[in-house]
Amino acid sequence: MRENKGFTLIELMIVVAIIAILAAIAIPNFLSFVSKTRRSEVKSNLSAIYKAEVSYFGENNTFSSSFAEIRWVPIGNASYTYTLGVEEWGRDNTANPKPASVAPVASDNAFLAYGWGNIDSDSVVDIWTIDERNSLVIDVSDI
Repeated sequence: MRENKGFTLIELMIVVAIIAILAAIAIPNFLSFVSKTRRSEVKSNLSAIYKAEVSYFGENNTFSSSFAEIRWVPIGNASYTYTLGVEEWGRDNTANPKPASVAPVASDNAFLAYGWGNIDSDSVVDIWTIDERNSLVIDVSDI
C-alpha cells in the first residue's frame, strides 16, 4: 500500500487560521508604529524651526514669519504641513487641509509655529505647536 504524502484539508485550514490570528495582532501594531514614526518628523522639524527662529532673533532682534528669512529648508517628503505666518511648507492643502485652530504668530518678542497632518487617514488631524520658549505641544492627537 502506498503512503499518502501531503497535507490534509484540516491541517491547511489550521495553518490559515493561525496566520489570520497573527495578522490580526500584527497589522494594528504596525500601523501604530508607522504613525509614531511619522510623528518624529513633526517634532524634528518644529525643533529646527525653533532653532532657526532663535538664530534669526539673535541677528535681527525680532522673530520672523517667513521660512525664507530664517533660512529653514527641510529635506525630503513631508507627512505634515508647517506654517510660521503666511507661508506654508509640506503637504498641500488637499492632502492636509489647514485646521481652523491654526493661527501662527511672529512678532518682536514671540512666535508660534504649527505643524499639522493626517498621519493615519482618518478624520482627525494631528496638530503640533512650538513657541519662543521651545515649548513643543501637541494640540490635537491623531493616534
